[in-house]
Amino acid sequence: MVMFSKELLDHYKNLSKERISDLYTKDKNRFKNLSIKAAGLILDFSKNLITNETIDLLCDLAKDSGVKEKTAALFCGKKINITENRSVLHTALRDLNPEKNLIIDNVDITTLVNNSLKKIGEYVEKIHASNFTDIVNIGIGGSDLGPNMVVEALKPYINKNLKFHFVSNVDSTNIAETIKNLNPKTTLFIVASKTFTTQETLCNAETARDWLFENIPHITKKDITKDHFIAVTANPERASQFGILENNIYPFWDFVGGRFSLWSAIGLVIAIAIGMDNFYELLAGAHEMDQHFYETPYPKNLPVILALLSIWNINFLKCTSEAVIPYDQYLNLFPAYLQQLAMESNGKSVNLDGKEINYKTAPITWGGVGTNGQHAYHQLLMQGTELIPVDFILPLTSHNPIGNHHLLLAANCFAQSEALMLGKSKNEVLEELLASGLNKEAAEKLAPHKVIAGNRPSNLILMEKLTPRTLGALIALYEHKTFVLGTIWNINSFDQWGVELGKKIGIKIADVLTNGQTPEGLTHGSAPTTHESTRNLIKLYWNAQATP
Repeated sequence: MVMFSKELLDHYKNLSKERISDLYTKDKNRFKNLSIKAAGLILDFSKNLITNETIDLLCDLAKDSGVKEKTAALFCGKKINITENRSVLHTALRDLNPEKNLIIDNVDITTLVNNSLKKIGEYVEKIHASNFTDIVNIGIGGSDLGPNMVVEALKPYINKNLKFHFVSNVDSTNIAETIKNLNPKTTLFIVASKTFTTQETLCNAETARDWLFENIPHITKKDITKDHFIAVTANPERASQFGILENNIYPFWDFVGGRFSLWSAIGLVIAIAIGMDNFYELLAGAHEMDQHFYETPYPKNLPVILALLSIWNINFLKCTSEAVIPYDQYLNLFPAYLQQLAMESNGKSVNLDGKEINYKTAPITWGGVGTNGQHAYHQLLMQGTELIPVDFILPLTSHNPIGNHHLLLAANCFAQSEALMLGKSKNEVLEELLASGLNKEAAEKLAPHKVIAGNRPSNLILMEKLTPRTLGALIALYEHKTFVLGTIWNINSFDQWGVELGKKIGIKIADVLTNGQTPEGLTHGSAPTTHESTRNLIKLYWNAQATP
């Protein structure tokens, strides 16, 4: 259970009456006091309804919640994923010091990781020297969202001789549109699945295999899986059953959660795309953030502060969602990546003791790329009834310095952050309307529609440039933020049992649709037949298939 101190609760009551903009006049060093620089990133969090005292009290909350002890347990490999009895070692994937000697259950994790990276590096060289023209990554969830996002984000670093594609949806349109213009002879498929049992991934992999067999003359299915398929999995036996050769299987391990796995062999497609030197830079940026997180006192600890601001906004200001808006086209997939990281990790309603909780946990995480959102959902951010904190993300320099594009991009980013905080009062609106020539009666009538309340919190995360290193730090920042939130909320951020129920029911329904059983034969566990609604939906599906 989260225990908020009386001092923190009283502080909130007093501060809730303030305006963020007025706090700048009370503290002339507010920007300096409420900004942090670490691992190539700068966080300006001064546009939140907080003071230095707020930060001190929230840092006390982090200490009282055991963040320090839980962080130590995370890094040393204790089995903090208690429902699956697993260590959580994504940080070990980017700590490449050969003298580290992290031993878990008699396994040398450091050597395991370094050997995997060596094998990945050898394969990257082989692919870069090959005749392949297109790489198709087949995966879903953590086997898709992270690699896809990183490859998109690091387009300026991509090998120009290769094109990269991602298939995740079981909807046949996804794979059909992906492969229809590809040359099967020069296409490589990477099948990424932790269990190698994921329904969507296997279905797409089988379709890819059939496509190759049908379109490459005189090839055998054995040659297809030997020459055109790579597997990344924690279940190599299943990959072998699919027909993939042992040398073409790249392992990762059960101490790596899917949504934290892009640093592992799941990132093979990333390494092929940007090359091993840049992949190591990605790991180095994440490791630099790891060290900052582990070593830095909380008031200047970037992930801890970002998490504590969310605690403040969610559990005190009662915000139910958070927006992430990168002002960089290359980061257009970053909000979707964070959705899984945040909501699959912390979308929980029971604590570590299995007891129901009575406080808010993960908010809805959403967003999109700036400036596009300014012409869509920013209206809600500015004048809607929901208070929605925003993380703005901006590289200070562009990979494409054309004309004044980046100047306008930065100006808009800074302006949106300021506008959310300042708003526009009724008096300011009336002055503008009267100055524009409206009479007083017309101005009074129109004014309420143009008033913007302001006092809406936001953070601004800056970097000099979007590079493999700064991207690695940015991703690790949000990973650790997610972990700190889970620790304070006393929940397990590393399981996802809520994902499993729909999967299991879906498999049973698929069997019914495949075998032509009556819908009444469908059961869920020991329960009676599935819901009447589902039975009728199945009948509608059958009727549609029977219609010419």
